[in-house]
Amino acid sequence: MPGQGASISEIYRPLNDAPINSKHWLTVFTAGMGFFTDAYDLFIIGTVTAILTPIWHLSTGELSLLNSISLLAAVLGALVFGKLMDLLGRKAVYGIEIILLVLGAVASAFAPSFGVLFALRILVGIGVGGDYATSAVITTEYANRKNRGRLVGTVFAMQGFGLLAGPAVAAILLGAGVSHGLAWRLMLGLGAIPAASVIYLRRRIRETPRYSLAIEGDLAATAKTVQWTTGQVPAIAQNSPALADATRPIRAKLTDKPFLVRLIGTAGSWFLLDVAFYGNSVSSPLILKALQPKATLLDNILIAGAIFLVFALPGYWMAVWLMDKIGRKRIQWQGFAVMAVAFAAIAVVPGLTKNAWAFLILFGISYFFIEFGPNMTTFVYPGEVFPTSIRGIGDGISAGGGKTGAFIGALLVPTLLKSIHLSGVMGIMAGVSLIGVLLTLVALPEPMGQNLEDSAAEKPAEIAGTPLPAVKVVGQ
Repeated sequence: MPGQGASISEIYRPLNDAPINSKHWLTVFTAGMGFFTDAYDLFIIGTVTAILTPIWHLSTGELSLLNSISLLAAVLGALVFGKLMDLLGRKAVYGIEIILLVLGAVASAFAPSFGVLFALRILVGIGVGGDYATSAVITTEYANRKNRGRLVGTVFAMQGFGLLAGPAVAAILLGAGVSHGLAWRLMLGLGAIPAASVIYLRRRIRETPRYSLAIEGDLAATAKTVQWTTGQVPAIAQNSPALADATRPIRAKLTDKPFLVRLIGTAGSWFLLDVAFYGNSVSSPLILKALQPKATLLDNILIAGAIFLVFALPGYWMAVWLMDKIGRKRIQWQGFAVMAVAFAAIAVVPGLTKNAWAFLILFGISYFFIEFGPNMTTFVYPGEVFPTSIRGIGDGISAGGGKTGAFIGALLVPTLLKSIHLSGVMGIMAGVSLIGVLLTLVALPEPMGQNLEDSAAEKPAEIAGTPLPAVKVVGQ
C-alpha cells in the first residue's frame, strides 16, 4: 500500500517480522557447513600431532606450533575478510575463505615435512578466520528479529558436529588398523569435503539487503532481496537518489562511543573464552594423557569424543533454544561463571587430577557451559551490536581477538602441563573465566528481541528528522 514519509523501518519490516522460512535455513546451511569444517580442522590437529610426534620426532615447541599456528593465522583472516566485507560488500568476498580452507586441507594431507605442514596450516587458518567474520555477519543481516539468535546460533552450533567428527574419524581410522603414517593424512584431507559442498552456494549468495541499502544505496536490489527472502517486501517505486541518501546511516567509527566499549566487550570476552576453550580442546590428548599416563592414544580419543557428545553437543543446542528466550548476556556471564567454578574445583580440590571419573565429570560440565555460554554468544554478539558500515570489521576484530586467545591457549598449554601440571593449568583457566564474567556484565548490552538497526545503534538520517519519499509495499 502506498505511504507518505515512509521510514527505513518500513523498508526492513518484512525482513524483521518474517517467520523463519526455507531461505533462512538455506543461508544457515550455507554458513553452517563452513563451521563444521572449521571445528574439524582446528581440533583434529591435536590428534594429528600426537601421531606425528614419534614419526617426525617433533619437539614440544614444534608440536605446540603445529597445534596453534592456524589459530594465529585465523586472526589475520578475520581482520582481512572483515574489512573487505565493509569495503567491497558481503557477496564479493563470501566463498573465497572456504576455497582457501579446502585447498589448505587437501594440500596438508600430502605435506612431506614439518615446514610444509606448518605453512599449509597457516592457509587453513586464514580461511577459518575469514569464515568466522563473513558467515556471522551474513546470517545476522538476513535474519528476522524474533529468531536472530536462533539462526546465527544454529550456524555456530555446527561446530559441535565438527568437534565430534574429529574424534570419530580418528577412532575409526585407528580402530580399523590404518597405519599411523596414512591415518594422519586422511584425517587432515577429509576436512575439505564438507567445506567444498557449499562453495557454489556461497559464491552465488545475494548481497544482503542491509548492505545494499545502507552502504550501496541500491533500493531496487534491496527490495528484490527482501522479497526473495520473505515473499513480502517493500518495493521501491523507483531507485530514488533522495530515498537512498535518506536511508543511509551515519558512517560509524569503532572509536565512537558506545562502539569502542562494545568492541572491548566482544573482542575481550571472545579472547578470554578461547584461551580456555582452545587451550583445553586442542591439547585434550595431552590433558587426558596427563590424567591417565597409561592410556593409549585411541583410549584418549574415545574419551575426548565422549566428552563432546555427552556434554558439549547438548550445550550448543541448549544455547540455540534459549538464545531468544533468556538473552545473550545471561547465557554468556553464567557460562563463564560455571566454567570458573569447575576449573577452580579441579585446581584446588585435592585428588581431583588423580581421580579420572571426578575430573572428567567436572571437565565435562565446563564443556557444557562453554557451549551453553560464551562459546556460542561471543559468535552471535558482534553481528548485532555494530552498525552496517562497521559490522564486518567489528566482527573481524572480535573474532581476531578470540583466535588470538585461542593461539595463546593452544601454544602454552602443552608447556604449562609440564611446568605447573594439570591443576595449575586449570587454575589459570578459572581466573580467565572469572574475568569473562566481569567483562560481560560491564561492557555488553542485551540485543535480544530488538530490530537489528536498534540493537546496532544504527542512525539513519530519518532519525534526525529527514522525511523519506513514498514507498509502496507489495505482497500485502
